Amino acid sequence: MKRIFIFPGQGAQAIGMGKALADEYPAAKAVFDEVDAALGEKLSTLIWEGDKDELTLTQNAQPALMATSMAAMAALNAEGVSLDAADYVAGHSLGEYSALCAAGSLTLADTARLLRIRGKAMQEAVPVGQGAMAALLGLDFTAAKAVAEQAAQGEVCQAANDNDPSQVVVSGSKAAVERACVLAKEAGAKRAMLLPVSAPFHCALMQPAADVMAEALAEVTINAPKVPLIANVIAEATTDPDQIRDLLVQQVTGSVRWRESVLWASAQGVTEAYEIGAGKALSGMIRRINRDLACMAVNDPAGAKIAAEKIG
Repeated sequence: MKRIFIFPGQGAQAIGMGKALADEYPAAKAVFDEVDAALGEKLSTLIWEGDKDELTLTQNAQPALMATSMAAMAALNAEGVSLDAADYVAGHSLGEYSALCAAGSLTLADTARLLRIRGKAMQEAVPVGQGAMAALLGLDFTAAKAVAEQAAQGEVCQAANDNDPSQVVVSGSKAAVERACVLAKEAGAKRAMLLPVSAPFHCALMQPAADVMAEALAEVTINAPKVPLIANVIAEATTDPDQIRDLLVQQVTGSVRWRESVLWASAQGVTEAYEIGAGKALSGMIRRINRDLACMAVNDPAGAKIAAEKIG
């Protein structure tokens, strides 16, 4: 039996996430303390009792979600489950940083600082109101990609997230994304809806943020992960630190190939997935990609205990 540990991306954030973990496990509380120290501010206070809109700001949501994932990982460790229990790690967009931190590729402090830089750079790459993202439900990736290309009309419109067989997110200039919503419905999409995001992630408009991340990542030590990372951009595994650095830069403007990543893992014999961190969004996607791949969420003490029992 092969297992994968997966780590959620933006959108999973919620006030109070990780609090029960920190209350029950000293090691989980230590994660939040270390992230606070690395950023020079009490991000944990915002996460547990702050304003939802402030937490949702990209520069806060990204390190906050990573901290919650690492706290859940610390809880699993406390229950006797080490990273050795996984054959692969993967994360959705910013979750790729959480996966690398869990796999020992990046230190917790470096990961927190990188995600603060990434969040800020992505936020500032495009003036507010000029970009947009939309979820197209009921179209496969090929159809969604064709819709995006047709909607572009000289502007940027790209298939940004290939989440599962029935959900593709497009990203780009606001007018082009709005055109894509109309065209998607004409092409047979069940729904096409603009997403409440502050910037058009994973498209060419993010190039300024990719440039910032290239500089930031050049300054950081990246070790070979203890278990292979299935990377968003290539939808297959790598353990090469230089390639990982390059892929993290490409990821800012490139598509998140989540559906293909899950299928690749399945083809390697993975039959169990554990979603480590806030929410259950990835578990839902996995069910729609491959019903035979069992997935459970580890986001509270009960989840950590059940996962530890299952893993043995």
